[in-house]
Amino acid sequence: MAADRKVGSVTYTNVDQGYFEQRGLKRHAGVWSLWALGVAAVISGDFSGWNFGLDVGGFGGLLLATVVITIMYFGLCYSIAEMSPALPHTGGAYSFARSAMGPWGGFVTGLAENIEYVVTTAVVGTFAAAYARPVFAELINVDLDEIIWLLIFYVIFVGLNVIGIEATMRFSIFICFLSLAVLAVFFVISIFNFDPANLNNIAPGPGGTSFLPFGVGGIFAALPFAIWFYLAIEELPLAAEESMDPARDVPKATMWGLWTLVVTGVLVLFLNTGVTGAEAIRLSGEPLLDGFRVILGSETGAALLGLAALSGLIASFHTIIYAYGRNIYSLSRAGYFPKWMSVTHGTRKTPWLALVLGAVIGVLLALLLRWAGGQDSAFAATVSGALLNMAVFGAVISYAMQCLAFVLLRKNMPNINRPFKSPWGVPGAVVAGIIAVIALVATFMNEAYRPGVYGVAIWFILAVAYFGLAGRHKLVLSPEEEFALTNTGQTSPTKS
Repeated sequence: MAADRKVGSVTYTNVDQGYFEQRGLKRHAGVWSLWALGVAAVISGDFSGWNFGLDVGGFGGLLLATVVITIMYFGLCYSIAEMSPALPHTGGAYSFARSAMGPWGGFVTGLAENIEYVVTTAVVGTFAAAYARPVFAELINVDLDEIIWLLIFYVIFVGLNVIGIEATMRFSIFICFLSLAVLAVFFVISIFNFDPANLNNIAPGPGGTSFLPFGVGGIFAALPFAIWFYLAIEELPLAAEESMDPARDVPKATMWGLWTLVVTGVLVLFLNTGVTGAEAIRLSGEPLLDGFRVILGSETGAALLGLAALSGLIASFHTIIYAYGRNIYSLSRAGYFPKWMSVTHGTRKTPWLALVLGAVIGVLLALLLRWAGGQDSAFAATVSGALLNMAVFGAVISYAMQCLAFVLLRKNMPNINRPFKSPWGVPGAVVAGIIAVIALVATFMNEAYRPGVYGVAIWFILAVAYFGLAGRHKLVLSPEEEFALTNTGQTSPTKS
Protein backbone atom coordinates (compact mmCIF):
# COMPACT_ATOMS: atom_id res chain seq x y z
CA MET A 1 0.00 0.00 0.00
CA ALA A 2 1.42 3.39 -1.00
CA ALA A 3 2.13 6.03 1.65
CA ASP A 4 0.19 9.26 1.98
CA ARG A 5 1.47 11.89 -0.44
CA LYS A 6 1.60 15.66 -0.43
CA VAL A 7 0.56 17.48 -3.64
CA GLY A 8 0.90 21.23 -3.39
CA SER A 9 -0.81 22.49 -0.24
CA VAL A 10 -2.84 19.29 0.37
CA THR A 11 -2.15 15.71 1.36
CA TYR A 12 -3.82 12.66 -0.18
CA THR A 13 -4.55 9.80 2.19
CA ASN A 14 -4.14 6.41 0.58
CA VAL A 15 -7.24 4.19 0.43
CA ASP A 16 -7.82 0.76 -1.04
CA GLN A 17 -10.48 -0.25 -3.56
CA GLY A 18 -12.82 -1.29 -0.75
CA TYR A 19 -13.18 2.39 0.16
CA PHE A 20 -14.88 3.14 -3.15
CA GLU A 21 -16.89 -0.09 -3.11
CA GLN A 22 -18.52 1.18 0.08
CA ARG A 23 -19.37 4.44 -1.73
CA GLY A 24 -20.89 3.24 -5.00
CA LEU A 25 -23.84 4.81 -6.87
CA LYS A 26 -26.23 3.32 -9.44
CA ARG A 27 -26.97 4.73 -12.93
CA HIS A 28 -30.64 5.20 -13.79
CA ALA A 29 -31.59 8.76 -14.82
CA GLY A 30 -32.44 9.79 -18.40
CA VAL A 31 -33.07 13.23 -19.84
CA TRP A 32 -36.72 13.42 -18.74
CA SER A 33 -35.87 12.24 -15.25
CA LEU A 34 -33.19 14.93 -15.02
CA TRP A 35 -35.53 17.61 -16.38
CA ALA A 36 -38.12 16.64 -13.79
CA LEU A 37 -35.46 16.60 -11.06
CA GLY A 38 -34.36 20.13 -11.97
CA VAL A 39 -37.84 21.62 -12.33
CA ALA A 40 -39.15 19.87 -9.22
CA ALA A 41 -36.21 21.19 -7.18
CA VAL A 42 -37.17 24.77 -8.00
CA ILE A 43 -40.93 24.70 -8.45
CA SER A 44 -41.64 25.50 -4.80
CA GLY A 45 -40.34 28.98 -5.58
CA ASP A 46 -43.59 29.55 -7.48
CA PHE A 47 -45.64 28.51 -4.45
CA SER A 48 -43.90 30.43 -1.65
CA GLY A 49 -40.94 32.68 -0.92
CA TRP A 50 -40.87 34.87 -4.01
CA ASN A 51 -43.57 37.11 -2.54
CA PHE A 52 -41.27 38.35 0.23
CA GLY A 53 -39.68 40.39 -2.57
CA LEU A 54 -42.90 42.41 -2.71
CA ASP A 55 -42.31 43.43 0.90
CA VAL A 56 -38.91 44.98 0.15
CA GLY A 57 -39.29 46.07 -3.47
CA GLY A 58 -42.96 46.21 -4.36
CA PHE A 59 -44.17 44.68 -7.62
CA GLY A 60 -41.95 46.89 -9.77
CA GLY A 61 -38.86 46.24 -7.70
CA LEU A 62 -39.41 42.48 -7.71
CA LEU A 63 -40.21 42.47 -11.45
CA LEU A 64 -36.99 44.29 -12.38
CA ALA A 65 -34.99 42.17 -9.93
CA THR A 66 -36.40 39.06 -11.62
CA VAL A 67 -35.25 40.30 -15.03
CA VAL A 68 -31.71 40.78 -13.69
CA ILE A 69 -31.68 37.39 -11.97
CA THR A 70 -33.03 35.64 -15.08
CA ILE A 71 -30.05 36.99 -17.03
CA MET A 72 -27.76 35.66 -14.29
CA TYR A 73 -29.28 32.19 -14.47
CA PHE A 74 -28.97 31.97 -18.24
CA GLY A 75 -25.29 32.86 -18.02
CA LEU A 76 -24.81 30.41 -15.14
CA CYS A 77 -26.79 27.52 -16.63
CA TYR A 78 -25.15 27.78 -20.06
CA SER A 79 -21.78 27.65 -18.28
CA ILE A 80 -22.85 24.64 -16.22
CA ALA A 81 -24.27 22.93 -19.31
CA GLU A 82 -20.81 23.16 -20.86
CA MET A 83 -18.83 22.10 -17.79
CA SER A 84 -21.03 19.21 -16.62
CA PRO A 85 -20.49 16.84 -19.60
CA ALA A 86 -16.82 17.83 -19.73
CA LEU A 87 -16.40 16.91 -16.03
CA PRO A 88 -19.13 14.26 -15.50
CA HIS A 89 -18.70 13.63 -11.77
CA THR A 90 -21.15 13.72 -8.87
CA GLY A 91 -19.19 16.63 -7.36
CA GLY A 92 -20.91 19.16 -9.63
CA ALA A 93 -19.93 22.68 -8.60
CA TYR A 94 -17.09 21.43 -6.40
CA SER A 95 -15.76 19.38 -9.32
CA PHE A 96 -15.74 22.37 -11.69
CA ALA A 97 -13.98 24.64 -9.22
CA ARG A 98 -11.53 21.91 -8.15
CA SER A 99 -10.31 21.46 -11.71
CA ALA A 100 -10.12 25.21 -12.35
CA MET A 101 -8.83 26.56 -9.02
CA GLY A 102 -7.33 23.68 -7.06
CA PRO A 103 -8.43 22.15 -3.74
CA TRP A 104 -9.09 25.46 -2.00
CA GLY A 105 -11.38 26.67 -4.78
CA GLY A 106 -13.10 23.28 -4.85
CA PHE A 107 -13.71 23.27 -1.12
CA VAL A 108 -15.04 26.85 -0.95
CA THR A 109 -17.41 26.20 -3.86
CA GLY A 110 -18.58 22.85 -2.53
CA LEU A 111 -19.09 24.28 0.95
CA ALA A 112 -21.15 27.19 -0.41
CA GLU A 113 -23.31 24.77 -2.40
CA ASN A 114 -23.66 22.59 0.69
CA ILE A 115 -25.00 25.55 2.68
CA GLU A 116 -27.36 26.36 -0.20
CA TYR A 117 -28.93 22.90 -0.42
CA VAL A 118 -29.08 21.99 3.27
CA VAL A 119 -30.64 25.35 4.18
CA THR A 120 -32.91 25.44 1.11
CA THR A 121 -34.44 22.13 2.16
CA ALA A 122 -35.20 23.62 5.57
CA VAL A 123 -36.74 26.70 3.88
CA VAL A 124 -38.98 24.65 1.62
CA GLY A 125 -39.91 22.42 4.55
CA THR A 126 -41.05 25.39 6.62
CA PHE A 127 -43.10 26.70 3.70
CA ALA A 128 -44.63 23.24 3.26
CA ALA A 129 -45.48 23.19 6.96
CA ALA A 130 -47.09 26.63 6.62
CA TYR A 131 -49.28 25.25 3.81
CA ALA A 132 -50.05 21.94 5.49
CA ARG A 133 -51.22 23.28 8.85
CA PRO A 134 -54.28 25.28 7.67
CA VAL A 135 -55.16 22.81 4.91
CA PHE A 136 -55.33 19.76 7.18
CA ALA A 137 -56.93 21.76 9.97
CA GLU A 138 -59.76 22.71 7.62
CA LEU A 139 -60.14 19.38 5.84
CA ILE A 140 -59.83 16.86 8.68
CA ASN A 141 -59.65 19.05 11.78
CA VAL A 142 -56.02 18.06 12.52
CA ASP A 143 -54.03 21.09 13.67
CA LEU A 144 -50.36 20.20 14.16
CA ASP A 145 -47.61 22.67 14.91
CA GLU A 146 -45.47 23.61 11.90
CA ILE A 147 -42.38 22.04 13.45
CA ILE A 148 -44.24 18.71 13.69
CA TRP A 149 -45.16 18.95 10.03
CA LEU A 150 -41.52 19.71 9.20
CA LEU A 151 -40.39 16.58 11.04
CA ILE A 152 -43.03 14.47 9.28
CA PHE A 153 -41.88 15.71 5.86
CA TYR A 154 -38.22 15.01 6.62
CA VAL A 155 -38.93 11.46 7.80
CA ILE A 156 -41.02 10.62 4.73
CA PHE A 157 -38.79 12.11 2.05
CA VAL A 158 -35.40 11.26 3.47
CA GLY A 159 -36.79 7.72 3.64
CA LEU A 160 -37.88 7.86 0.00
CA ASN A 161 -34.42 9.06 -1.06
CA VAL A 162 -32.78 6.25 0.89
CA ILE A 163 -34.93 3.62 -0.84
CA GLY A 164 -33.07 4.13 -4.14
CA ILE A 165 -32.42 6.25 -7.21
CA GLU A 166 -35.25 4.58 -9.13
CA ALA A 167 -37.85 5.57 -6.52
CA THR A 168 -36.36 9.07 -6.28
CA MET A 169 -36.56 9.70 -10.03
CA ARG A 170 -40.02 8.18 -10.49
CA PHE A 171 -41.45 10.27 -7.68
CA SER A 172 -39.69 13.37 -9.06
CA ILE A 173 -41.38 12.93 -12.43
CA PHE A 174 -44.80 12.35 -10.84
CA ILE A 175 -44.63 15.26 -8.42
CA CYS A 176 -43.16 17.59 -11.04
CA PHE A 177 -46.08 17.07 -13.43
CA LEU A 178 -48.59 17.31 -10.58
CA SER A 179 -47.09 20.64 -9.49
CA LEU A 180 -47.16 21.99 -13.03
CA ALA A 181 -50.80 20.87 -13.35
CA VAL A 182 -51.72 22.77 -10.16
CA LEU A 183 -50.02 25.88 -11.51
CA ALA A 184 -51.78 25.48 -14.84
CA VAL A 185 -55.18 25.32 -13.08
CA PHE A 186 -54.34 28.46 -11.13
CA PHE A 187 -53.18 30.31 -14.25
CA VAL A 188 -56.39 29.51 -16.12
CA ILE A 189 -58.84 30.44 -13.36
CA SER A 190 -56.89 33.51 -12.26
CA ILE A 191 -57.21 35.14 -15.68
CA PHE A 192 -60.87 35.87 -14.92
CA ASN A 193 -60.02 37.39 -11.53
CA PHE A 194 -56.94 39.39 -12.52
CA ASP A 195 -56.97 43.09 -11.63
CA PRO A 196 -53.95 45.17 -12.81
CA ALA A 197 -54.57 47.62 -9.97
CA ASN A 198 -53.64 44.89 -7.49
CA LEU A 199 -50.07 44.78 -8.80
CA ASN A 200 -49.13 48.18 -7.41
CA ASN A 201 -51.34 48.53 -4.33
CA ILE A 202 -48.51 48.81 -1.77
CA ALA A 203 -48.49 52.36 -0.41
CA PRO A 204 -45.31 54.17 -1.58
CA GLY A 205 -42.73 55.14 1.00
CA PRO A 206 -40.76 58.41 0.97
CA GLY A 207 -39.49 59.03 -2.54
CA GLY A 208 -41.32 55.98 -3.88
CA THR A 209 -43.92 55.52 -6.60
CA SER A 210 -46.76 53.05 -7.05
CA PHE A 211 -44.52 50.93 -9.32
CA LEU A 212 -41.44 51.26 -7.08
CA PRO A 213 -42.90 51.94 -3.63
CA PHE A 214 -39.48 51.62 -1.98
CA GLY A 215 -37.54 53.39 -4.69
CA VAL A 216 -34.71 52.06 -6.83
CA GLY A 217 -33.15 50.48 -3.73
CA GLY A 218 -36.09 48.10 -3.64
CA ILE A 219 -34.80 46.43 -6.81
CA PHE A 220 -31.53 45.65 -5.05
CA ALA A 221 -33.27 44.43 -1.90
CA ALA A 222 -35.56 42.14 -3.93
CA LEU A 223 -32.71 40.26 -5.65
CA PRO A 224 -32.50 37.38 -3.11
CA PHE A 225 -36.24 36.74 -3.44
CA ALA A 226 -36.16 36.81 -7.24
CA ILE A 227 -33.51 34.08 -7.02
CA TRP A 228 -36.18 31.90 -5.41
CA PHE A 229 -37.84 31.49 -8.83
CA TYR A 230 -34.75 29.56 -10.02
CA LEU A 231 -32.63 28.46 -7.07
CA ALA A 232 -31.46 24.81 -7.35
CA ILE A 233 -31.87 24.33 -11.13
CA GLU A 234 -28.07 24.12 -11.11
CA GLU A 235 -28.18 20.89 -9.07
CA LEU A 236 -28.37 18.58 -12.11
CA PRO A 237 -24.59 17.96 -12.45
CA LEU A 238 -24.81 16.26 -9.04
CA ALA A 239 -26.66 13.46 -10.83
CA ALA A 240 -23.87 12.92 -13.39
CA GLU A 241 -22.71 9.55 -12.00
CA GLU A 242 -26.33 8.36 -11.84
CA SER A 243 -27.23 9.53 -15.36
CA MET A 244 -27.30 7.04 -18.22
CA ASP A 245 -25.72 9.57 -20.64
CA PRO A 246 -24.54 12.68 -18.76
CA ALA A 247 -22.77 14.21 -21.78
CA ARG A 248 -26.05 14.41 -23.68
CA ASP A 249 -28.74 14.55 -21.02
CA VAL A 250 -27.47 16.98 -18.34
CA PRO A 251 -27.09 20.02 -20.69
CA LYS A 252 -30.48 19.39 -22.32
CA ALA A 253 -32.28 18.89 -19.02
CA THR A 254 -30.66 21.99 -17.50
CA MET A 255 -31.69 24.37 -20.27
CA TRP A 256 -35.17 22.86 -20.80
CA GLY A 257 -35.71 23.11 -17.06
CA LEU A 258 -34.62 26.76 -16.99
CA TRP A 259 -37.03 27.72 -19.78
CA THR A 260 -39.85 25.92 -17.97
CA LEU A 261 -39.14 27.94 -14.83
CA VAL A 262 -38.96 31.25 -16.71
CA VAL A 263 -42.50 30.71 -18.00
CA THR A 264 -43.99 29.61 -14.68
CA GLY A 265 -42.17 32.31 -12.69
CA VAL A 266 -43.38 35.17 -14.88
CA LEU A 267 -46.96 33.90 -14.81
CA VAL A 268 -46.94 33.48 -11.02
CA LEU A 269 -45.48 36.93 -10.45
CA PHE A 270 -48.17 38.65 -12.53
CA LEU A 271 -51.22 36.46 -11.93
CA ASN A 272 -50.82 35.63 -8.23
CA THR A 273 -50.11 39.28 -7.40
CA GLY A 274 -52.87 40.47 -9.70
CA VAL A 275 -55.46 38.24 -8.04
CA THR A 276 -54.63 38.80 -4.37
CA GLY A 277 -52.92 42.17 -4.43
CA ALA A 278 -49.29 42.82 -3.54
CA GLU A 279 -50.17 44.22 -0.12
CA ALA A 280 -52.11 41.11 0.92
CA ILE A 281 -49.38 38.55 0.15
CA ARG A 282 -46.16 40.48 0.78
CA LEU A 283 -45.44 38.38 3.90
CA SER A 284 -47.70 35.40 3.28
CA GLY A 285 -46.39 31.88 3.84
CA GLU A 286 -48.85 30.50 1.27
CA PRO A 287 -49.40 33.11 -1.50
CA LEU A 288 -50.70 30.64 -4.08
CA LEU A 289 -53.16 29.21 -1.58
CA ASP A 290 -54.25 32.80 -0.82
CA GLY A 291 -54.87 33.21 -4.52
CA PHE A 292 -57.07 30.12 -4.61
CA ARG A 293 -58.98 31.46 -1.58
CA VAL A 294 -59.67 34.77 -3.33
CA ILE A 295 -60.99 32.97 -6.39
CA LEU A 296 -62.86 30.07 -4.74
CA GLY A 297 -63.53 31.36 -1.23
CA SER A 298 -62.32 29.82 2.03
CA GLU A 299 -64.43 26.72 1.72
CA THR A 300 -63.45 23.10 1.26
CA GLY A 301 -62.76 23.58 -2.48
CA ALA A 302 -59.97 26.03 -1.78
CA ALA A 303 -58.55 23.76 0.91
CA LEU A 304 -58.49 20.82 -1.52
CA LEU A 305 -56.65 22.93 -4.06
CA GLY A 306 -54.34 24.01 -1.27
CA LEU A 307 -53.62 20.35 -0.63
CA ALA A 308 -52.78 20.01 -4.32
CA ALA A 309 -50.67 23.17 -4.11
CA LEU A 310 -48.66 21.50 -1.37
CA SER A 311 -47.34 19.25 -4.13
CA GLY A 312 -45.08 22.02 -5.42
CA LEU A 313 -43.39 22.39 -2.07
CA ILE A 314 -43.12 18.63 -1.64
CA ALA A 315 -41.53 18.41 -5.11
CA SER A 316 -38.70 20.77 -4.18
CA PHE A 317 -38.33 19.35 -0.69
CA HIS A 318 -37.89 15.84 -2.05
CA THR A 319 -35.47 16.73 -4.85
CA ILE A 320 -33.25 19.11 -2.86
CA ILE A 321 -32.87 16.39 -0.25
CA TYR A 322 -31.42 14.41 -3.16
CA ALA A 323 -29.10 17.35 -3.97
CA TYR A 324 -27.69 17.89 -0.50
CA GLY A 325 -27.19 14.14 -0.15
CA ARG A 326 -25.04 14.00 -3.29
CA ASN A 327 -23.18 17.18 -2.38
CA ILE A 328 -22.23 15.86 1.08
CA TYR A 329 -21.44 12.46 -0.46
CA SER A 330 -19.03 13.84 -3.08
CA LEU A 331 -17.19 16.16 -0.69
CA SER A 332 -16.91 13.39 1.90
CA ARG A 333 -15.78 10.77 -0.61
CA ALA A 334 -12.94 13.10 -1.62
CA GLY A 335 -12.02 13.76 2.03
CA TYR A 336 -13.08 17.42 2.24
CA PHE A 337 -15.77 16.42 4.75
CA PRO A 338 -15.26 13.55 7.23
CA LYS A 339 -15.13 10.31 5.22
CA TRP A 340 -17.83 8.44 7.16
CA MET A 341 -20.47 10.74 5.68
CA SER A 342 -20.11 9.24 2.19
CA VAL A 343 -20.80 5.57 2.97
CA THR A 344 -23.69 4.33 0.83
CA HIS A 345 -26.34 1.69 1.55
CA GLY A 346 -25.00 -1.77 0.75
CA THR A 347 -27.71 -2.82 -1.71
CA ARG A 348 -29.59 0.39 -2.55
CA LYS A 349 -26.41 2.40 -3.25
CA THR A 350 -27.77 5.63 -1.76
CA PRO A 351 -25.78 7.94 0.56
CA TRP A 352 -28.05 7.38 3.54
CA LEU A 353 -25.74 8.90 6.17
CA ALA A 354 -25.43 12.14 4.19
CA LEU A 355 -29.20 12.27 3.73
CA VAL A 356 -29.92 11.83 7.45
CA LEU A 357 -27.22 14.29 8.50
CA GLY A 358 -28.62 17.07 6.27
CA ALA A 359 -32.10 16.50 7.70
CA VAL A 360 -30.86 16.81 11.29
CA ILE A 361 -29.12 20.10 10.49
CA GLY A 362 -32.23 21.45 8.71
CA VAL A 363 -34.53 20.72 11.63
CA LEU A 364 -32.09 22.22 14.12
CA LEU A 365 -31.82 25.40 12.04
CA ALA A 366 -35.61 25.78 11.91
CA LEU A 367 -35.87 25.23 15.67
CA LEU A 368 -33.08 27.71 16.40
CA LEU A 369 -34.55 30.45 14.24
CA ARG A 370 -38.02 29.89 15.61
CA TRP A 371 -36.70 30.16 19.15
CA ALA A 372 -34.75 33.32 18.26
CA GLY A 373 -37.81 34.89 16.59
CA GLY A 374 -40.18 34.11 19.46
CA GLN A 375 -43.01 31.63 19.64
CA ASP A 376 -45.64 34.24 18.83
CA SER A 377 -44.08 35.44 15.58
CA ALA A 378 -45.35 34.32 12.18
CA PHE A 379 -43.64 31.05 11.30
CA ALA A 380 -43.20 31.67 7.56
CA ALA A 381 -42.29 35.34 7.85
CA THR A 382 -39.59 34.86 10.48
CA VAL A 383 -38.17 31.36 10.10
CA SER A 384 -38.62 30.87 6.35
CA GLY A 385 -37.56 34.40 5.45
CA ALA A 386 -34.35 34.11 7.45
CA LEU A 387 -33.58 30.64 6.08
CA LEU A 388 -34.25 31.85 2.53
CA ASN A 389 -31.62 34.58 2.81
CA MET A 390 -29.19 32.11 4.38
CA ALA A 391 -29.70 29.71 1.47
CA VAL A 392 -29.22 32.48 -1.09
CA PHE A 393 -25.98 33.49 0.68
CA GLY A 394 -24.51 30.06 -0.03
CA ALA A 395 -26.02 29.85 -3.51
CA VAL A 396 -24.62 33.09 -4.90
CA ILE A 397 -21.12 32.33 -3.59
CA SER A 398 -21.23 28.99 -5.42
CA TYR A 399 -22.61 30.73 -8.55
CA ALA A 400 -19.80 33.29 -8.61
CA MET A 401 -17.21 30.55 -8.11
CA GLN A 402 -18.70 28.37 -10.86
CA CYS A 403 -18.69 31.28 -13.29
CA LEU A 404 -15.04 31.95 -12.43
CA ALA A 405 -14.31 28.26 -12.89
CA PHE A 406 -15.89 28.37 -16.36
CA VAL A 407 -13.66 31.27 -17.41
CA LEU A 408 -10.51 29.58 -16.05
CA LEU A 409 -11.34 26.21 -17.64
CA ARG A 410 -11.83 27.89 -21.02
CA LYS A 411 -8.40 29.51 -20.57
CA ASN A 412 -6.37 26.75 -18.92
CA MET A 413 -7.98 23.58 -20.32
CA PRO A 414 -8.96 24.54 -23.88
CA ASN A 415 -8.47 21.02 -25.21
CA ILE A 416 -10.66 18.94 -22.89
CA ASN A 417 -13.66 17.36 -24.59
CA ARG A 418 -16.69 19.68 -24.46
CA PRO A 419 -19.76 17.89 -25.91
CA PHE A 420 -21.78 21.11 -25.34
CA LYS A 421 -20.48 24.68 -25.66
CA SER A 422 -22.17 27.69 -24.10
CA PRO A 423 -23.51 30.13 -26.73
CA TRP A 424 -22.98 32.94 -24.19
CA GLY A 425 -19.37 31.94 -23.63
CA VAL A 426 -17.03 33.82 -21.31
CA PRO A 427 -19.00 37.12 -21.44
CA GLY A 428 -22.13 35.33 -20.21
CA ALA A 429 -20.23 33.75 -17.32
CA VAL A 430 -18.65 37.08 -16.36
CA VAL A 431 -22.00 38.91 -16.31
CA ALA A 432 -23.61 36.10 -14.29
CA GLY A 433 -20.72 36.13 -11.81
CA ILE A 434 -20.97 39.90 -11.30
CA ILE A 435 -24.72 39.69 -10.68
CA ALA A 436 -24.13 36.87 -8.19
CA VAL A 437 -21.70 39.03 -6.20
CA ILE A 438 -24.20 41.91 -6.17
CA ALA A 439 -26.91 39.51 -4.94
CA LEU A 440 -24.55 38.35 -2.17
CA VAL A 441 -24.37 41.91 -0.86
CA ALA A 442 -28.17 42.15 -1.10
CA THR A 443 -28.61 39.25 1.35
CA PHE A 444 -27.42 41.61 4.10
CA MET A 445 -29.99 44.31 3.24
CA ASN A 446 -32.98 43.15 5.29
CA GLU A 447 -32.37 43.88 8.95
CA ALA A 448 -34.87 41.27 10.16
CA TYR A 449 -33.07 38.45 8.35
CA ARG A 450 -29.50 39.75 8.80
CA PRO A 451 -28.68 37.75 11.98
CA GLY A 452 -29.29 34.49 10.12
CA VAL A 453 -27.01 35.58 7.28
CA TYR A 454 -24.32 36.60 9.77
CA GLY A 455 -24.67 33.20 11.42
CA VAL A 456 -24.22 31.25 8.21
CA ALA A 457 -21.29 33.51 7.22
CA ILE A 458 -19.57 32.67 10.52
CA TRP A 459 -20.19 28.97 9.90
CA PHE A 460 -18.70 29.37 6.41
CA ILE A 461 -15.55 31.00 7.83
CA LEU A 462 -15.15 28.33 10.53
CA ALA A 463 -15.49 25.54 7.94
CA VAL A 464 -12.79 27.14 5.75
CA ALA A 465 -10.57 27.41 8.83
CA TYR A 466 -11.13 23.68 9.51
CA PHE A 467 -10.05 22.85 5.98
CA GLY A 468 -6.92 24.96 6.32
CA LEU A 469 -5.94 23.44 9.65
CA ALA A 470 -6.88 19.79 9.16
CA GLY A 471 -9.16 18.90 6.24
CA ARG A 472 -6.66 19.59 3.46
CA HIS A 473 -4.39 16.85 4.81
CA LYS A 474 -7.08 14.14 4.58
CA LEU A 475 -8.03 14.18 0.88
CA VAL A 476 -8.72 11.06 -1.15
CA LEU A 477 -8.12 10.47 -4.85
CA SER A 478 -11.80 10.46 -5.87
CA PRO A 479 -12.81 10.71 -9.56
CA GLU A 480 -13.02 14.51 -9.30
CA GLU A 481 -9.55 14.74 -7.76
CA GLU A 482 -8.00 12.36 -10.26
CA PHE A 483 -9.44 14.30 -13.21
CA ALA A 484 -8.21 17.61 -11.80
CA LEU A 485 -4.69 16.35 -11.13
CA THR A 486 -4.36 14.63 -14.50
CA ASN A 487 -5.59 17.57 -16.54
CA THR A 488 -3.47 20.17 -14.74
CA GLY A 489 -0.32 18.21 -15.37
CA GLN A 490 0.33 17.37 -11.71
CA THR A 491 1.62 14.02 -10.53
CA SER A 492 -1.22 12.24 -8.81
CA PRO A 493 -0.81 9.89 -5.88
CA THR A 494 -1.10 6.21 -6.65
CA LYS A 495 -4.41 4.62 -5.77
CA SER A 496 -3.81 1.04 -4.59
